[in-house]
Amino acid sequence: MDKNFSLSSIIRPHILTLTPYSSARDEYTGTEGIFLDANENPIGSVVAESYNRYPDPYQADIKHKLAPLKGVRPAQLFLGNGSDEPIDLLVRASCTPGQDRILIMPPTYGMYEVSASINDVPITKVPLTPDFMVDTEAVLAAITPETKIVWVCSPNNPTANLVQADAVFTLLKEFNGLVVVDEAYIDFASTESWTRHLDEYPNLVVLQTFSKAWGLASLRLGMCFASEELIRILNKIKPPYNISGPTQQLLLNALDEVENKNQMVREVLHERDLLRTMLTGLPLVKKVHPSDANFLLVQFDEAKEVMNYLLSEKIIVRDRSRVILCEGCLRITVGTRQENETLVETLKKYQQKTVAA
Repeated sequence: MDKNFSLSSIIRPHILTLTPYSSARDEYTGTEGIFLDANENPIGSVVAESYNRYPDPYQADIKHKLAPLKGVRPAQLFLGNGSDEPIDLLVRASCTPGQDRILIMPPTYGMYEVSASINDVPITKVPLTPDFMVDTEAVLAAITPETKIVWVCSPNNPTANLVQADAVFTLLKEFNGLVVVDEAYIDFASTESWTRHLDEYPNLVVLQTFSKAWGLASLRLGMCFASEELIRILNKIKPPYNISGPTQQLLLNALDEVENKNQMVREVLHERDLLRTMLTGLPLVKKVHPSDANFLLVQFDEAKEVMNYLLSEKIIVRDRSRVILCEGCLRITVGTRQENETLVETLKKYQQKTVAA
């Protein structure tokens, strides 16, 4: 496959010529003055905090603070309402409904398929190998001229593993579309982010989130790293004020707590290792798959029955047994020490109950 990537050949033509909505803060970007341009309430808010003014539509303060932490330029960074927003925007920007395609590698994160389906974009599926790695030859063979995006989840959800780097490099070099590497769980892995390769590969897009390692899932804030050209397009088609003012302020405060985040990651990794050891010692557990994330994919002899028993004890895990290559598997998030010990003790109770029966 000839490699001659051009973003203009990937983005839908009408998007390239689209005149975006121009908000008041697009037309005046200053922070001081008498603001009579946005039809805001000049008196204030109905609560003590001042929420009567629209937030920065491009989150400049956050990007200038976040970019050095990620080793990128602010212009290579897009912030979305969770990672789901850039996932949807990437599909809408590049894929003509009913015509262009995306390629996913199940088992993987479900929103790639959901966003494509909502936008009436056909989906090509190339399963991972039995050890949850990219089948590079099969992926390249499945790519057609209509394929605009290949989604790579690494560490993968629900399998928890990093996929092989050489497969991603091959896709970046040989595929003339966007290669999106979703790194929601990268903080728990022992490898560097693919963001370090942004300047080498203009077709590389990297997704990350504040929901996992940062412990800010309730804020709904995701990161998208890409070429400056692609970030401009995402900014063109996003809602004008997609990140609220309170969310921006809370995140600015959170970015001062990097060491706190790192300490939480260390604690999760320690508990992950302990939980893995405890689960591996249980006779009802067939396999605990390797993990580069904050969860474990665990195969049971009786996954459905185990799941129902845990629910009856108010312990909630995810049943992935109906997902391709994950037959008999439950996905278990690493909890606190007490939560993990309670889980294991409950599994032991189930085991004793079945033996007695």
